[in-house]
Amino acid sequence: MSEIPTVMRAAAIDEFGPAERLTVHKLPTPVAKPGEVLVRVETAGVQPTDVAIRDGWTPPGATIEFPQILGNEFAGTIVQVGAGVAEFETGQQVAGFRVLGCYAEYLAVPASQVVVKPENVDWLTAGALSASGQTAHTAFERLGAKSGETILIHGAAGGVGSMAVQLARLRGLRVIGTGSEQNQEYLRALGAIPVVYGEGELDRLREAAPDGIDLAFDTAGHGNLRIAAELVADRGRIGSIVEPPLASELGAQWLTSDRSARRLRELLDLCARGDLRVTVRSEYSLDDAANAHREVAVGHGRGKVVLRIG
Repeated sequence: MSEIPTVMRAAAIDEFGPAERLTVHKLPTPVAKPGEVLVRVETAGVQPTDVAIRDGWTPPGATIEFPQILGNEFAGTIVQVGAGVAEFETGQQVAGFRVLGCYAEYLAVPASQVVVKPENVDWLTAGALSASGQTAHTAFERLGAKSGETILIHGAAGGVGSMAVQLARLRGLRVIGTGSEQNQEYLRALGAIPVVYGEGELDRLREAAPDGIDLAFDTAGHGNLRIAAELVADRGRIGSIVEPPLASELGAQWLTSDRSARRLRELLDLCARGDLRVTVRSEYSLDDAANAHREVAVGHGRGKVVLRIG
């Protein structure tokens, strides 16, 4: 194992604001405290959540301290093990999650938030799996999804949506997925019945599901919950990761991700078996993190955007 440098490069913000606020800093390399491991990061996924934090939002329970390194999912190699950690050793390739700090060459993270990466899962997949995968996985538990039911997924081609379509199909659900015109074939390939969003969408959805829709998961916003409320009888089985005030108004569930090593392990195993895949639409260097944020902020994209750091 090569020597750990005392200074590392990381993409961080010195103040809230637009994408150009996200720049590469030289910062002290962290060390693994008791219960932690230090990871040399290979890849880190870029999330809408990261964009929201850069713009000024603070996640519940988090503290923003400038310069603040962004990023909440990663994959890399353990280079240091803190006191009291017996389940990991240096040299192991891992994937994991942390609320902040992942856009960096090195990351200290609790060992409870890391799992060993299967050998046949590539770095891009491992680094971009946790946030979207765990969010979708959590949603199905909260909504009580059952085999044989029909689910409507709004924004089905995006990072969370792509995961949700595949996980729903693995659970035996019939999936109706909304997306742009250019993503219809992609949604069909994932196993969804694709429906173009926009004017006339409600009628197209009724035509696609003549026997009705049992539950809905909105990953896109733009008032889609109102459409779901027209189609799903039990509004408690409508969930959203966007527009919490509208979810509350309609009696739908506001869904957050219950991230855990157990959940990430299950998702990685699905990837290793070829049952789940992460579509990476764009790959950026650490120096180009601001442009990665600009792409994610536009929306309407297919799959995930990833920083390649190692």
